[in-house]
Amino acid sequence: MPVNEHSHLRPTYPQQVAKKASGGTPATDALSAAGVPFTLRPYDHDPRATSYGLEAAEALGFPPEQVFKTLVVDVATSGRPVLAVGVVPVSGQLDLKAVAAALGAKKAVMADPAVASRSSGYVVGGISPIGQRTPLPTVVDASALLHETVLVSGGRRGLDVELSPHDLVALTGATLAEISR
Repeated sequence: MPVNEHSHLRPTYPQQVAKKASGGTPATDALSAAGVPFTLRPYDHDPRATSYGLEAAEALGFPPEQVFKTLVVDVATSGRPVLAVGVVPVSGQLDLKAVAAALGAKKAVMADPAVASRSSGYVVGGISPIGQRTPLPTVVDASALLHETVLVSGGRRGLDVELSPHDLVALTGATLAEISR
């Protein structure tokens, strides 16, 4: 009798196996699958850090204007959340009125962190605009185009990816607007 006589009863999960084999995150896997050139920028994350984006900029030696944070907002006027993403430099803050206007909504509020994590598939502090579990309407701050490359979360704390802002916009289907203050 073969050792794995019951192996046919075990489900296989090809996506999970492929992900583990590549060692990537959904963000890096999406970049690779799309053929987008990018550079991994890992750094030692300090679990005591509260400003993940500024921590990344400092640890990686990039100006905060070139490192972007991904923020999930809720544009629903009532009831169930209607989520969207704002991507702004870590040197600034998301202008909620501006992101709402860019999305054609009346208002925007920051999404509940648990809802943002569940929707994106990423942990707070590691939310990437790329490869989200549920793709959301995305607005990237227009200042991204001032840089040859920008950095965004690679899908976990302690990992950023550097890529062209044009590729970021194209891959996420983002709208460009002035949403940072």
